[in-house]
Amino acid sequence: MSITQEQLARWRLILGPEADKDLSRMRAGGCGLSREQLEMDEALGAIYDDTDAGLSGARSAGRNASAPRVAKWLGDIRTYFQEDVVSVIQQDAIERKSLKQLLLEPEMLKVAQPNVQLVGTLMSLKGQIPERTKETAREVVRSVVDKIKLALEQPIRSVVRGVLNRREHSPIPSSAAIDWKSTIRRNLKNYHVGLKTIIPERVFFHSRQQRSHKWTVIVNLDQSGSMADSVVYGAICGSIFASLPALRTHVMAFDTEVVDLTEQCAGDPVDMLFGIQLGGGTDINKAVGYSEQFIEEPSKTIFLLITDLFEGGNQAQLIRRLGDLRAAGVRVMVLLALSDSGKPCYDEAVAKKLTALGIPCFACTPQLLPQLLEGALRGDNLIQVASRISAALKEK
Repeated sequence: MSITQEQLARWRLILGPEADKDLSRMRAGGCGLSREQLEMDEALGAIYDDTDAGLSGARSAGRNASAPRVAKWLGDIRTYFQEDVVSVIQQDAIERKSLKQLLLEPEMLKVAQPNVQLVGTLMSLKGQIPERTKETAREVVRSVVDKIKLALEQPIRSVVRGVLNRREHSPIPSSAAIDWKSTIRRNLKNYHVGLKTIIPERVFFHSRQQRSHKWTVIVNLDQSGSMADSVVYGAICGSIFASLPALRTHVMAFDTEVVDLTEQCAGDPVDMLFGIQLGGGTDINKAVGYSEQFIEEPSKTIFLLITDLFEGGNQAQLIRRLGDLRAAGVRVMVLLALSDSGKPCYDEAVAKKLTALGIPCFACTPQLLPQLLEGALRGDNLIQVASRISAALKEK
Protein backbone atom coordinates (compact mmCIF):
# COMPACT_ATOMS: atom_id res chain seq x y z
CA MET A 1 0.00 0.00 0.00
CA SER A 2 1.43 3.39 -1.02
CA ILE A 3 1.69 6.22 1.48
CA THR A 4 0.72 9.76 0.57
CA GLN A 5 2.88 12.81 1.11
CA GLU A 6 0.46 14.11 3.75
CA GLN A 7 0.54 10.83 5.67
CA LEU A 8 4.33 10.75 5.54
CA ALA A 9 4.53 14.32 6.82
CA ARG A 10 2.19 13.49 9.70
CA TRP A 11 4.35 10.53 10.73
CA ARG A 12 7.42 12.74 10.53
CA LEU A 13 5.81 15.28 12.88
CA ILE A 14 4.89 12.51 15.31
CA LEU A 15 8.24 10.71 15.34
CA GLY A 16 10.56 13.71 15.11
CA PRO A 17 13.75 14.47 13.15
CA GLU A 18 15.47 11.21 14.13
CA ALA A 19 12.95 9.37 11.93
CA ASP A 20 13.60 11.61 8.91
CA LYS A 21 16.09 9.26 7.24
CA ASP A 22 13.95 6.13 7.54
CA LEU A 23 10.74 7.85 6.47
CA SER A 24 12.41 9.43 3.43
CA ARG A 25 13.03 5.96 2.00
CA MET A 26 9.30 5.32 1.87
CA ARG A 27 8.57 7.88 -0.83
CA ALA A 28 10.52 9.64 -3.54
CA GLY A 29 11.30 13.18 -2.50
CA GLY A 30 11.37 12.33 1.19
CA CYS A 31 9.12 13.86 3.84
CA GLY A 32 9.13 17.30 2.27
CA LEU A 33 7.73 19.28 5.18
CA SER A 34 6.20 22.60 4.22
CA ARG A 35 7.29 25.82 5.90
CA GLU A 36 4.27 25.69 8.23
CA GLN A 37 4.96 22.03 9.04
CA LEU A 38 8.59 22.87 9.81
CA GLU A 39 7.38 25.50 12.28
CA MET A 40 4.99 22.95 13.81
CA ASP A 41 7.90 20.50 14.06
CA GLU A 42 10.00 23.09 15.86
CA ALA A 43 7.18 23.77 18.32
CA LEU A 44 6.75 20.05 19.04
CA GLY A 45 10.49 19.52 19.25
CA ALA A 46 10.82 22.12 22.00
CA ILE A 47 8.86 19.77 24.27
CA TYR A 48 9.16 16.24 22.96
CA ASP A 49 12.73 16.01 21.55
CA ASP A 50 15.32 15.10 24.17
CA THR A 51 18.28 16.28 22.12
CA ASP A 52 20.55 16.75 25.13
CA ALA A 53 20.41 13.03 25.88
CA GLY A 54 21.03 12.09 22.25
CA LEU A 55 18.06 9.73 22.13
CA SER A 56 16.88 8.33 18.80
CA GLY A 57 13.55 6.98 17.59
CA ALA A 58 10.14 8.35 18.52
CA ARG A 59 9.83 11.63 20.38
CA SER A 60 10.57 11.31 24.06
CA ALA A 61 9.54 13.09 27.23
CA GLY A 62 12.54 15.38 27.60
CA ARG A 63 13.13 16.94 31.01
CA ASN A 64 15.33 19.93 30.24
CA ALA A 65 15.21 22.69 32.85
CA SER A 66 13.65 25.16 30.41
CA ALA A 67 12.75 25.62 26.77
CA PRO A 68 14.07 28.41 24.52
CA ARG A 69 11.75 31.28 23.80
CA VAL A 70 9.08 29.71 25.99
CA ALA A 71 6.73 32.67 26.00
CA LYS A 72 6.87 32.95 22.20
CA TRP A 73 6.50 29.19 21.91
CA LEU A 74 3.34 29.18 24.04
CA GLY A 75 1.88 31.78 21.70
CA ASP A 76 3.04 30.00 18.54
CA ILE A 77 1.43 26.63 19.27
CA ARG A 78 -1.99 28.29 19.32
CA THR A 79 -1.40 29.18 15.66
CA TYR A 80 -0.69 25.63 14.54
CA PHE A 81 -2.96 23.45 16.68
CA GLN A 82 -6.58 23.33 17.79
CA GLU A 83 -7.50 24.35 21.33
CA ASP A 84 -7.83 20.82 22.74
CA VAL A 85 -4.43 19.85 21.30
CA VAL A 86 -2.88 23.06 22.65
CA SER A 87 -4.11 22.11 26.13
CA VAL A 88 -2.39 18.72 25.93
CA ILE A 89 0.90 20.12 24.58
CA GLN A 90 0.91 22.93 27.14
CA GLN A 91 0.34 20.53 30.04
CA ASP A 92 3.13 18.28 28.72
CA ALA A 93 5.38 21.33 28.60
CA ILE A 94 4.62 22.16 32.23
CA GLU A 95 5.18 18.60 33.43
CA ARG A 96 8.07 17.50 31.21
CA LYS A 97 10.09 20.69 30.90
CA SER A 98 9.73 21.87 34.48
CA LEU A 99 7.99 25.08 33.44
CA LYS A 100 5.97 25.51 36.63
CA GLN A 101 8.32 28.16 37.95
CA LEU A 102 8.11 30.07 34.68
CA LEU A 103 4.32 30.23 35.08
CA LEU A 104 4.97 32.49 38.06
CA GLU A 105 5.98 35.21 35.59
CA PRO A 106 3.09 37.42 34.39
CA GLU A 107 4.51 37.51 30.84
CA MET A 108 4.22 33.71 30.64
CA LEU A 109 0.68 33.57 31.98
CA LYS A 110 -0.53 36.16 29.49
CA VAL A 111 0.33 33.92 26.53
CA ALA A 112 -0.65 30.58 28.12
CA GLN A 113 -3.83 28.80 27.03
CA PRO A 114 -6.38 29.21 29.86
CA ASN A 115 -7.86 25.80 30.73
CA VAL A 116 -8.81 23.63 33.68
CA GLN A 117 -5.36 21.99 33.79
CA LEU A 118 -3.62 25.36 34.00
CA VAL A 119 -5.95 26.43 36.82
CA GLY A 120 -5.03 23.23 38.67
CA THR A 121 -1.34 24.01 38.24
CA LEU A 122 -1.81 27.56 39.55
CA MET A 123 -3.74 26.23 42.54
CA SER A 124 -0.84 23.91 43.37
CA LEU A 125 1.57 26.88 43.15
CA LYS A 126 -0.61 29.42 44.96
CA GLY A 127 1.77 29.76 47.90
CA GLN A 128 4.63 30.58 45.53
CA ILE A 129 2.93 33.13 43.28
CA PRO A 130 4.72 36.50 43.69
CA GLU A 131 2.78 39.74 44.09
CA ARG A 132 3.61 40.88 40.56
CA THR A 133 1.92 37.78 39.11
CA LYS A 134 -1.12 37.42 41.38
CA GLU A 135 -3.42 39.68 39.38
CA THR A 136 -2.52 37.96 36.09
CA ALA A 137 -3.08 34.57 37.73
CA ARG A 138 -6.54 35.66 38.92
CA GLU A 139 -7.39 36.86 35.41
CA VAL A 140 -6.43 33.47 33.97
CA VAL A 141 -8.47 31.60 36.59
CA ARG A 142 -11.43 33.93 36.11
CA SER A 143 -11.46 33.40 32.34
CA VAL A 144 -11.70 29.64 32.89
CA VAL A 145 -14.32 29.97 35.65
CA ASP A 146 -16.48 32.25 33.49
CA LYS A 147 -16.30 29.85 30.57
CA ILE A 148 -17.31 26.85 32.69
CA LYS A 149 -20.12 28.77 34.41
CA LEU A 150 -21.46 29.90 31.05
CA ALA A 151 -21.72 26.28 29.96
CA LEU A 152 -23.17 24.81 33.18
CA GLU A 153 -25.13 27.47 35.05
CA GLN A 154 -28.25 27.59 32.89
CA PRO A 155 -28.67 23.78 32.59
CA ILE A 156 -28.31 23.40 36.38
CA ARG A 157 -30.75 26.24 37.07
CA SER A 158 -33.26 24.77 34.62
CA VAL A 159 -33.11 21.38 36.32
CA VAL A 160 -33.67 22.82 39.80
CA ARG A 161 -36.50 25.05 38.66
CA GLY A 162 -38.05 22.23 36.69
CA VAL A 163 -38.08 19.76 39.56
CA LEU A 164 -38.87 22.23 42.36
CA ASN A 165 -41.50 23.99 40.30
CA ARG A 166 -42.56 27.37 41.70
CA ARG A 167 -45.42 27.50 39.22
CA GLU A 168 -47.68 25.31 41.32
CA HIS A 169 -50.39 27.57 42.65
CA SER A 170 -52.24 27.81 45.93
CA PRO A 171 -55.61 29.40 46.78
CA ILE A 172 -54.14 30.81 50.03
CA PRO A 173 -54.47 34.63 49.74
CA SER A 174 -51.12 36.25 50.46
CA SER A 175 -49.97 39.45 48.75
CA ALA A 176 -46.32 38.45 49.20
CA ALA A 177 -46.97 35.20 47.32
CA ILE A 178 -48.85 36.66 44.32
CA ASP A 179 -47.58 35.34 41.00
CA TRP A 180 -47.94 38.58 39.05
CA LYS A 181 -46.77 37.18 35.74
CA SER A 182 -49.34 34.36 35.71
CA THR A 183 -52.10 36.57 37.09
CA ILE A 184 -51.64 39.19 34.36
CA ARG A 185 -51.17 36.67 31.54
CA ARG A 186 -54.25 34.64 32.44
CA ASN A 187 -56.47 37.69 32.89
CA LEU A 188 -55.59 39.67 29.76
CA LYS A 189 -59.04 38.80 28.38
CA ASN A 190 -60.52 40.81 31.28
CA TYR A 191 -58.94 44.11 30.29
CA HIS A 192 -61.42 46.98 30.91
CA VAL A 193 -61.07 49.64 28.21
CA GLY A 194 -62.85 52.36 30.17
CA LEU A 195 -60.80 51.86 33.32
CA LYS A 196 -57.69 51.04 31.32
CA THR A 197 -56.84 48.22 33.64
CA ILE A 198 -57.20 44.45 34.06
CA ILE A 199 -59.95 43.23 36.35
CA PRO A 200 -58.80 39.74 37.33
CA GLU A 201 -61.29 36.93 37.75
CA ARG A 202 -58.66 34.99 39.68
CA VAL A 203 -55.39 35.87 41.37
CA PHE A 204 -52.64 33.22 41.25
CA PHE A 205 -50.16 32.61 44.06
CA HIS A 206 -46.82 30.86 44.30
CA SER A 207 -47.22 27.74 46.39
CA ARG A 208 -45.97 27.97 49.98
CA GLN A 209 -44.87 24.38 49.56
CA GLN A 210 -41.71 25.82 48.03
CA ARG A 211 -40.38 26.35 51.56
CA SER A 212 -40.71 22.64 52.36
CA HIS A 213 -39.03 21.75 49.07
CA LYS A 214 -35.77 23.34 50.10
CA TRP A 215 -32.91 20.86 49.64
CA THR A 216 -29.46 20.73 51.19
CA VAL A 217 -26.56 20.00 48.86
CA ILE A 218 -23.21 19.04 50.40
CA VAL A 219 -20.18 18.92 48.11
CA ASN A 220 -17.01 17.28 49.45
CA LEU A 221 -13.88 17.82 47.34
CA ASP A 222 -10.85 15.56 47.63
CA GLN A 223 -7.97 17.99 47.06
CA SER A 224 -5.26 15.39 46.47
CA GLY A 225 -3.10 16.28 43.47
CA SER A 226 -4.61 13.65 41.17
CA MET A 227 -8.07 15.21 41.57
CA ALA A 228 -7.13 18.68 40.26
CA ASP A 229 -9.58 18.85 37.33
CA SER A 230 -12.40 17.44 39.45
CA VAL A 231 -11.73 19.96 42.21
CA VAL A 232 -11.95 22.87 39.75
CA TYR A 233 -15.22 21.68 38.23
CA GLY A 234 -16.64 20.67 41.62
CA ALA A 235 -15.89 24.04 43.20
CA ILE A 236 -17.49 25.94 40.31
CA CYS A 237 -20.58 23.71 40.40
CA GLY A 238 -20.74 24.28 44.17
CA SER A 239 -20.81 28.03 43.57
CA ILE A 240 -23.67 27.59 41.08
CA PHE A 241 -25.62 25.51 43.61
CA ALA A 242 -25.04 28.22 46.23
CA SER A 243 -26.57 30.84 43.94
CA LEU A 244 -29.91 28.98 43.81
CA PRO A 245 -32.41 29.94 46.55
CA ALA A 246 -34.00 26.47 46.49
CA LEU A 247 -30.73 24.83 47.55
CA ARG A 248 -28.87 25.22 50.84
CA THR A 249 -25.27 24.52 49.82
CA HIS A 250 -22.16 23.54 51.78
CA VAL A 251 -18.79 22.99 50.11
CA MET A 252 -15.76 21.41 51.81
CA ALA A 253 -12.28 20.56 50.55
CA PHE A 254 -10.23 17.98 52.39
CA ASP A 255 -6.90 16.19 52.62
CA THR A 256 -6.04 15.05 56.14
CA GLU A 257 -7.89 18.17 57.37
CA VAL A 258 -11.19 19.71 56.30
CA VAL A 259 -11.51 23.26 54.99
CA ASP A 260 -15.05 24.66 54.93
CA LEU A 261 -15.41 26.77 51.78
CA THR A 262 -19.13 27.52 52.15
CA GLU A 263 -18.68 31.27 52.70
CA GLN A 264 -16.34 31.64 49.71
CA CYS A 265 -18.70 29.44 47.70
CA ALA A 266 -21.52 31.93 48.17
CA GLY A 267 -19.25 34.72 46.93
CA ASP A 268 -16.58 34.65 44.24
CA PRO A 269 -15.67 31.14 42.99
CA VAL A 270 -12.20 32.44 42.11
CA ASP A 271 -11.62 33.16 45.81
CA MET A 272 -12.84 29.67 46.60
CA LEU A 273 -10.41 28.06 44.16
CA PHE A 274 -7.51 29.98 45.65
CA GLY A 275 -8.64 28.73 49.05
CA ILE A 276 -7.92 25.14 47.97
CA GLN A 277 -4.47 23.62 48.34
CA LEU A 278 -3.88 20.65 46.05
CA GLY A 279 -1.79 17.75 47.32
CA GLY A 280 -1.23 16.11 50.68
CA GLY A 281 -2.75 13.06 52.36
CA THR A 282 -6.37 11.95 52.40
CA ASP A 283 -8.83 11.38 55.23
CA ILE A 284 -12.21 10.96 53.57
CA ASN A 285 -13.80 9.60 56.73
CA LYS A 286 -13.01 12.79 58.64
CA ALA A 287 -14.54 14.92 55.87
CA VAL A 288 -17.74 12.86 55.81
CA GLY A 289 -17.97 13.05 59.61
CA TYR A 290 -17.55 16.84 59.49
CA SER A 291 -20.32 17.12 56.89
CA GLU A 292 -22.88 15.20 58.95
CA GLN A 293 -23.59 18.28 61.09
CA PHE A 294 -25.24 19.98 58.10
CA ILE A 295 -27.80 17.24 57.47
CA GLU A 296 -31.10 18.39 58.98
CA GLU A 297 -33.57 16.53 56.77
CA PRO A 298 -31.92 13.41 55.29
CA SER A 299 -34.61 12.77 52.68
CA LYS A 300 -33.96 16.22 51.20
CA THR A 301 -30.17 16.16 51.29
CA ILE A 302 -27.83 15.43 48.39
CA PHE A 303 -24.32 14.37 49.44
CA LEU A 304 -21.85 14.66 46.57
CA LEU A 305 -18.47 13.14 47.41
CA ILE A 306 -15.83 13.79 44.73
CA THR A 307 -12.88 11.49 45.42
CA ASP A 308 -10.86 8.58 44.06
CA LEU A 309 -11.63 6.68 47.32
CA PHE A 310 -7.98 6.09 48.21
CA GLU A 311 -8.52 6.43 51.95
CA GLY A 312 -5.65 7.26 54.28
CA GLY A 313 -7.92 7.32 57.32
CA ASN A 314 -10.37 4.76 58.74
CA GLN A 315 -11.68 2.95 55.66
CA ALA A 316 -14.12 0.66 57.53
CA GLN A 317 -15.67 3.61 59.36
CA LEU A 318 -15.91 5.57 56.11
CA ILE A 319 -17.95 2.79 54.50
CA ARG A 320 -20.19 2.53 57.57
CA ARG A 321 -20.75 6.30 57.66
CA LEU A 322 -21.75 6.50 54.02
CA GLY A 323 -23.94 3.41 54.38
CA ASP A 324 -25.71 4.95 57.39
CA LEU A 325 -26.33 8.18 55.45
CA ARG A 326 -27.77 6.21 52.56
CA ALA A 327 -29.99 4.19 54.92
CA ALA A 328 -31.27 7.41 56.54
CA GLY A 329 -32.47 8.67 53.16
CA VAL A 330 -29.59 10.94 52.11
CA ARG A 331 -28.99 10.91 48.36
CA VAL A 332 -25.32 9.86 48.48
CA MET A 333 -23.22 9.83 45.29
CA VAL A 334 -19.49 9.29 44.78
CA LEU A 335 -17.95 10.92 41.73
CA LEU A 336 -14.63 9.22 41.05
CA ALA A 337 -13.92 12.04 38.61
CA LEU A 338 -15.73 15.17 37.48
CA SER A 339 -13.73 15.98 34.37
CA ASP A 340 -13.72 15.86 30.58
CA SER A 341 -10.95 13.32 30.12
CA GLY A 342 -9.99 9.72 30.72
CA LYS A 343 -10.97 6.90 33.00
CA PRO A 344 -10.38 7.62 36.69
CA CYS A 345 -7.85 5.77 38.80
CA TYR A 346 -9.64 4.79 42.02
CA ASP A 347 -9.87 2.21 44.79
CA GLU A 348 -12.03 -0.46 43.16
CA ALA A 349 -12.47 -2.48 46.36
CA VAL A 350 -14.01 0.46 48.25
CA ALA A 351 -16.15 1.39 45.24
CA LYS A 352 -17.59 -2.15 45.07
CA LYS A 353 -18.47 -2.12 48.78
CA LEU A 354 -20.24 1.23 48.44
CA THR A 355 -22.09 0.14 45.31
CA ALA A 356 -23.35 -2.93 47.21
CA LEU A 357 -24.86 -0.48 49.73
CA GLY A 358 -26.75 1.29 46.95
CA ILE A 359 -24.27 4.17 46.63
CA PRO A 360 -23.27 4.79 42.99
CA CYS A 361 -19.55 5.32 42.32
CA PHE A 362 -18.76 6.53 38.81
CA ALA A 363 -17.07 9.17 36.68
CA CYS A 364 -19.07 12.03 35.23
CA THR A 365 -18.37 14.84 32.79
CA PRO A 366 -19.49 18.32 33.89
CA GLN A 367 -22.02 18.39 31.03
CA LEU A 368 -23.84 15.37 32.49
CA LEU A 369 -23.96 16.73 36.04
CA PRO A 370 -27.39 18.40 35.54
CA GLN A 371 -28.79 14.99 34.61
CA LEU A 372 -27.35 13.56 37.82
CA LEU A 373 -28.78 16.41 39.89
CA GLU A 374 -32.20 15.98 38.30
CA GLY A 375 -32.26 12.27 39.13
CA ALA A 376 -31.34 12.98 42.76
CA LEU A 377 -33.98 15.69 43.20
CA ARG A 378 -36.69 13.54 41.60
CA GLY A 379 -35.91 10.60 43.84
CA ASP A 380 -34.84 8.32 40.98
CA ASN A 381 -32.80 5.18 41.60
CA LEU A 382 -29.28 6.65 41.64
CA ILE A 383 -27.64 3.38 40.57
CA GLN A 384 -29.79 3.48 37.43
CA VAL A 385 -29.02 7.18 36.91
CA ALA A 386 -25.30 6.38 37.20
CA SER A 387 -25.68 3.56 34.65
CA ARG A 388 -27.34 5.92 32.15
CA ILE A 389 -24.57 8.49 32.60
CA SER A 390 -21.85 5.85 32.24
CA ALA A 391 -23.52 4.58 29.05
CA ALA A 392 -23.66 8.12 27.68
CA LEU A 393 -19.92 8.54 28.34
CA LYS A 394 -19.12 5.31 26.49
CA GLU A 395 -21.02 6.52 23.43
CA LYS A 396 -18.78 9.59 23.12
